[in-house]
Amino acid sequence: MGMSTGPVSGRGRRRAPMAEINVTPFVDVMLVLLIIFMVTAPLLTSGVEVNLPESKAEALSQEQDPVSISIDPAGAIFVNDDSVDGASLGARLQQIAAGSTEAGGPRIYLRADQGLDYGRVMTVMGELHAAGLRRVALVSTAAQERR
Repeated sequence: MGMSTGPVSGRGRRRAPMAEINVTPFVDVMLVLLIIFMVTAPLLTSGVEVNLPESKAEALSQEQDPVSISIDPAGAIFVNDDSVDGASLGARLQQIAAGSTEAGGPRIYLRADQGLDYGRVMTVMGELHAAGLRRVALVSTAAQERR
């Protein structure tokens, strides 16, 4: 008696369904998504171009999302990438302070161009103080070690 081990044709038995999953397309899609997120993540920090001064201080740890206030080289003020004029800045900061459950308000990151007039930065600092926001950090770039 001879038995055939090759493919069965005709009216005989059907082929068994393939029980293996092809993961190659899944891996390809995951790698593309990884590259997309790696490229776009640094761009999401802040959209306002500011030339920051250098500092020797360490970076702060982030427990929750801070509020970013930026002052560009022309002196325009941005709160979380939204342009705010000087007259409505106090009201906007009052809203931020009222919406916070933390003592001293949420952490505020103040980013100001190094070429700005010192008085412009102090005006914004005064508005922050008047709104009751006490957790203010001035953002700078890390100084390069010099040999």
